[in-house]
Amino acid sequence: MSGLSIYDPVHLGIDERGYGVDIELIYRNILLGGEPGSGKSVALNNIVAHAAMCTDTRLWLFDGKQVELGLWKSVSDVFVGPDIDAGLARLQELQRVMDWRYDELDRVRRRKITQTDPVDVIVAVIDEIAYYSATIGSKEQQEKFVRLVRDLVARGRAAGVIVVAATQRPSADIIPTSLRDLFGFRCAFRCTTEASSDIILGHGWAKQGQSATHIAPEDRGIGLLLAEGGMPRRMKSAYLSDADIYALVDYAHQLRTTIAY
Repeated sequence: MSGLSIYDPVHLGIDERGYGVDIELIYRNILLGGEPGSGKSVALNNIVAHAAMCTDTRLWLFDGKQVELGLWKSVSDVFVGPDIDAGLARLQELQRVMDWRYDELDRVRRRKITQTDPVDVIVAVIDEIAYYSATIGSKEQQEKFVRLVRDLVARGRAAGVIVVAATQRPSADIIPTSLRDLFGFRCAFRCTTEASSDIILGHGWAKQGQSATHIAPEDRGIGLLLAEGGMPRRMKSAYLSDADIYALVDYAHQLRTTIAY
């Protein structure tokens, strides 16, 4: 039984011309956003599915609602639910892992980990970042959560720490520019305002005609994917039903058990 690698391209779906949309997530981070019911979770599940089946990856899941990422809980290495204290503790732990890895890279005079290193990549998935940064806990805790996420996004890539963040509240107080601009990939699903679309993609894209407000409400799973230095690309996420996810979880669990022993 063989699995995937996080160094392999991650399949997200197809574009308007029917070509596959695959991204190299290693050494990158991705931000997804859109109004409730826009299909953001569909894209998120594709990324989690790939990571779950990677034998060189540890999966850290943060889900305030528990049910969006909860289906993957049995194959995750860390799962945090609606608990701000647990969320902060885990992010601080991840920060320490990142710092230790950089110390090791400095010791051996290297800039980043590679596929040949005996080090697992950590994929940290935060579904509804607003829950931890604006809903539960004190203001101090919320601000600390955002600071930790920003540090991981800014410094984690070369140390094998990938952040996947999603929100259904694309606003400047949830995703400040200083955080958004650190994400190499950004995907905007339907938004109700051009400002919300620009919060995800970046300032000015709506004025150039690249706005997620143009996506019809019934077109769930369709979004605008922006890669570093490129133009937004209209795509439709590959749909995974609950039955599909259960089957993938079972396979990933067998795969990870086989590799571990």
